[in-house]
Amino acid sequence: MRKPYIIIGGGILGASTAFYLTQQGAEVILIDRDDEGQATDAAAGIICPWVSQRRNKKWYHLAKNGARVYPSLVADLEKLGEKDTGYKQVGALSLHTDSNKLDGMEERAYKRREDASEIGNISRLTAEETQQRFPILNKDYQAVYISGAARVDGRKLLSSLKNAAGKNGAVLLSGDAMLHVTENTVTGVVCNGEIIEAGKVILTNGAWMKETTEPLGIQLDVSFQRAQIMHLEIPGLETADWPVVMPPGNKYLLSQDDHRFVIGSTHEDQVHFDYRVTAAGIHEILDQGFAIAPELAEATVLETRVGFRPYTPGFLPVIGELPEHSNVLLANGLGSSGLTMGPYLGQQLAKLAFDEKPDINLDHYDVKSAMKLH
Repeated sequence: MRKPYIIIGGGILGASTAFYLTQQGAEVILIDRDDEGQATDAAAGIICPWVSQRRNKKWYHLAKNGARVYPSLVADLEKLGEKDTGYKQVGALSLHTDSNKLDGMEERAYKRREDASEIGNISRLTAEETQQRFPILNKDYQAVYISGAARVDGRKLLSSLKNAAGKNGAVLLSGDAMLHVTENTVTGVVCNGEIIEAGKVILTNGAWMKETTEPLGIQLDVSFQRAQIMHLEIPGLETADWPVVMPPGNKYLLSQDDHRFVIGSTHEDQVHFDYRVTAAGIHEILDQGFAIAPELAEATVLETRVGFRPYTPGFLPVIGELPEHSNVLLANGLGSSGLTMGPYLGQQLAKLAFDEKPDINLDHYDVKSAMKLH
């Protein structure tokens, strides 16, 4: 009797892995503890890695391919009746007031389009043209416009992936899963008091993964940041097709179909899980938000979400087998790029689970680099 693949962690990475496994007919059990602060649930993502100044080619390879797989993933989800995936290609405005900085963005975008045609059209916009695309912006900004960029509602995409995996036969369980070890070999998991045997166990539980591997004597070097993300509303504006906004620095602004604006986010290094929305976090977001789009001062505050982004050393994700436990796979450390990279790395985890050659060089994302050696 074939044993199922068991996935611990139901964020974007785990749900994507479950979906890609079930697309190939695999028997899958996806277990999630439904913790507060799950990064995907809080996030609203911008899929536009091509103008990033990050020079790490290994990081960019994952981000670029993450953006590339989205259209086919969304098409597959829609075939299964998941029409509301939260993904929409609306383009992106990469803002600046310094023309030299804009020159650099434009140059990077054209260079990267040479092997990433999905970037689409690249346009340099004047301040007036920039405001026409996103009318509430500060009038001082000019932009480089990238037509292939998209926005993603993490909560909606997650729901679509889980629904689609379920339609393909995946079993979705809510509970606290621990590794079940027999004679130093991981043979399955214990969930809600029940032992479930597995062919392979796949760990995708982000900031909480450290506690999962500790019973094996493995200390993972996973840190995390708290992200606070605000949702605002300006009734009466038709914002459904407005592009996402990437201002200087690490904040972002995007609109959604229901007059809602999402602005974020803080990057707060954490030692313990602190689920609070803080005055300092709200102040930071609004202070920078009003500088980007002054009219947000008149918006209604709808909610503030909190998520914990996991990081591995060098801010570079890891993926592969857990050393000395060949039937345990994991990926971690996607950080603030989780929505961009998650589906692609889920696809790669599915290949590894099937003992197929992945599309990436695993040596570049070695799990050992995220282990604390005694």
